Amino acid sequence: MTADGYSHATDWAAPTAREPLRATLTVPGSKSLTNRELILAALADGPGRLRAPLRSDDSDRMAEALRTFGVDVATEPSEGESDDDIVVVPPDAFRGGVTIDCGQAGTVMRFIAPLAGLADGDVVLTAHDTALHRPMGELIKALRDLGVDIDDGGHWALPFTVRGHGQIRGGAVQIDASASSQFVSGLLLAAPRFDVGLHLVHTGERLPSLPHIDMTIEALSRRGVHVERPAPNEWVVAAGPVRAKDIAVEPDLSNAAPFLAAAMVAGGAVTVTDWPAHSTQPGAMLSDILTVMGARVSRRGGALTVTGGDRIVGVDLDLSAAGELTPTLVGLAALADSPSTFHGIGHIRRHETDRIAALVQGLRGLGGEAHGLADGIRIVPRPLHGGLWRAHHDHRMATTGALIGLAVADVRVDDIGATAKTLPQFTTLWERMIDGASDAAA
Repeated sequence: MTADGYSHATDWAAPTAREPLRATLTVPGSKSLTNRELILAALADGPGRLRAPLRSDDSDRMAEALRTFGVDVATEPSEGESDDDIVVVPPDAFRGGVTIDCGQAGTVMRFIAPLAGLADGDVVLTAHDTALHRPMGELIKALRDLGVDIDDGGHWALPFTVRGHGQIRGGAVQIDASASSQFVSGLLLAAPRFDVGLHLVHTGERLPSLPHIDMTIEALSRRGVHVERPAPNEWVVAAGPVRAKDIAVEPDLSNAAPFLAAAMVAGGAVTVTDWPAHSTQPGAMLSDILTVMGARVSRRGGALTVTGGDRIVGVDLDLSAAGELTPTLVGLAALADSPSTFHGIGHIRRHETDRIAALVQGLRGLGGEAHGLADGIRIVPRPLHGGLWRAHHDHRMATTGALIGLAVADVRVDDIGATAKTLPQFTTLWERMIDGASDAAA
């Protein structure tokens, strides 16, 4: 890891599977849930605990941002065998006169910005150079409409300064969240602390990643905050307390995607333990999607098992609710028996990188055929060869290179360290999966 907090490692040789997989693994906690629960714990009416949270670059960035505000965020040993718990003690008031580096974490920049208005002084929000392009303009506009004083130099982007006055008026506001559902989630998470609550209306033609908004609403509900939904794109939150709680964090189902998909590429079966019976995570859609693409999916004893079939089936899918699964599914589609089209994912052009362009470039570099569409990507399977797969500082691009490398010899990922953003244990888990470890636990 270099001084800027990001890996610039030498190329990583993606291991090729020599035999069908037989592995059981446990993936760490959900990044999306961990960062939402950290925010709510910092806003709560007393100390709280997160059990089995994710420890990664993104969650560490969120914890450090909250510490900068004066929140006491500490790790303590868990009562079981899982990783350490996180204990959060809210301050009497959020501290201003600070600078917060959001790194590459979209959840940090979109969830911390509303909290900055509650601080007792100026808060400068910035990010890693590779993340300054990420959309923030609509959130800046909405926060101004809610009474937050923001100086962005007219750029509608990071870096900017929030001139915190210790409170946010709140009220009715409209926002076009077509670029990111995190705009909605960030406002909903902070809404109970607004003077008059929040009445939020999304005005855009589409709203990506709806499960993540459902996740936010469910997290608020667990802490006694009711979110009314008068219409599909409308939310109302009353001002009031956020209850302090001890919360168990689900495993990250999207981080499980490349491992489950590996069974379809290499054959055999991969089992992920502690799979929740119900989840608002987009990764919960994997069981249905992988079945359509030719896998056999089964559940037993709280574990999900994917068994590879005799082929990978090309598909035409709307992934608007689960855009973060696109890189893994594109990796599968490149090895399928017929073309695939994924649409409803134009918003992933503005994630850690332009994921559609990066996937097209990556597949073409290995001899594949892929075409970027206005709102998606089309893949036409072709014989692939080895070569360099570029991660573009993007954790999901890096794992897709590893997935393709299971079937294609001599694939090298230029920065496998990018996986530390949400899964620092990725290479260890991946190699143990290939070796047939019966419990490849993180």
